[in-house]
Amino acid sequence: MKHVKARPRIRVQLGPAFAIGPGKADLLQAVAKTGSISAAARQMDMSYRRAWLMLDTMNRCFREPVVDTATGGKGGGGAQITAFGKTVLKSYRAMEARALASMSKQMPDFYRLLRKTPPIGKVY
Repeated sequence: MKHVKARPRIRVQLGPAFAIGPGKADLLQAVAKTGSISAAARQMDMSYRRAWLMLDTMNRCFREPVVDTATGGKGGGGAQITAFGKTVLKSYRAMEARALASMSKQMPDFYRLLRKTPPIGKVY
């Protein structure tokens, strides 16, 4: 079925907070690429505040910071993913890959339970 994708959405919850999930992992990767929270936020089409809050939550959930920031000004600001953050991101991506591999084996049987075409109109 060309409309069906096996795509796990793994979220790791620590108490009431989500330590990491697909959006936070993508944000962390964008910070690593751009060296900036604001550039990463723009790339992901989200507000700087939302990006900052997501990174702050990750920093508070993990044993060590995943991102270090420098205050802006004359010398400029910036952000960089820490060595620990790289370890977190690599581990999370490995979990995603293992989950996808596991799901992919079972998807042919599951496909048969779905309709041939996706629903039309607004879906929730």
